[in-house]
Amino acid sequence: MARKTDAAAHRSGFACFVGRPNAGKSTLLNALVGTKIAITSDKPQTTRRAVRGIVTRPDAQLVIVDTPGMHKPRTLLGERLGDLVRSVWSDVDVVGFCVPADEKVGPGDRRIAAELSEQAPKTPIIGIITKTDKATPQQVAEQLLALSKVRDFAEVIPVSAVADSQVDVLADLLIDRLPVSPRLYPDAELTDEPMETRIAELVREASLDGVRDELPHSLAALVTEMGPREGRTDLTDIYVTIFVERDSQKAIVLGHQGSRLSSVGRRARLQIEELLGTRVYLNLHVTVAKDWQRDPRQLRKLGFDL
Repeated sequence: MARKTDAAAHRSGFACFVGRPNAGKSTLLNALVGTKIAITSDKPQTTRRAVRGIVTRPDAQLVIVDTPGMHKPRTLLGERLGDLVRSVWSDVDVVGFCVPADEKVGPGDRRIAAELSEQAPKTPIIGIITKTDKATPQQVAEQLLALSKVRDFAEVIPVSAVADSQVDVLADLLIDRLPVSPRLYPDAELTDEPMETRIAELVREASLDGVRDELPHSLAALVTEMGPREGRTDLTDIYVTIFVERDSQKAIVLGHQGSRLSSVGRRARLQIEELLGTRVYLNLHVTVAKDWQRDPRQLRKLGFDL
């Protein structure tokens, strides 16, 4: 049922999604915004930034912050991403705590819930059962019960971003907990992510497809140069460097005689052209930055000076 519009009670504010890696947070953000803002993958820990998506309605503007999955850090990057998540949830008006319908509630979920209770005790928390399209009704019911035992939630709701089930209801629940405020962003704005960052993330997403489990954590991408081709208004030149940590990983990304990198470039270029609305020449280069996840200098170079 559509919400009633009351200009005098226009609400604006921030929500964030938190949860374990691969809990469906990024897919849910994209479904709420109505377009692709955050990259998605079946590989855990795909999200490495606080990605903001903006939902603008006549009665409200909801800014949703997608955060990296919370886990026990094994690298300096992991520690910094954990700190990033904690800084985000301390500054928002409402938190969406995400747990997949097809995975049992575990110690990681309870650890995150405990941290939330300690560090954001006054922030309303909505429990969200994600990926209900992957579970039976019985599984969803059991997960709702299991999640409700983790802590007291303001609400608990099952959703499916893929099947567009209860996504609008979730938006209403989040908006109801925002302060009365004018809009924070222009109506047409869907994210405040820099374009170069979005492009680098699309390249990383394409690079993640089909790689072995140990490689995704070691992949990073950075736009090194971008601009219109001289004398052309319909063509944008973009140069992106893909970073890995070892020579063996570089060989995987390149593939036989560069075949895999060419495939990555084709997939990424199509999405980048849709994003920019122009034709794109995309040049990809793969380089080894040894143990960059543990190197403060390399982390700063790649934009992780959090």
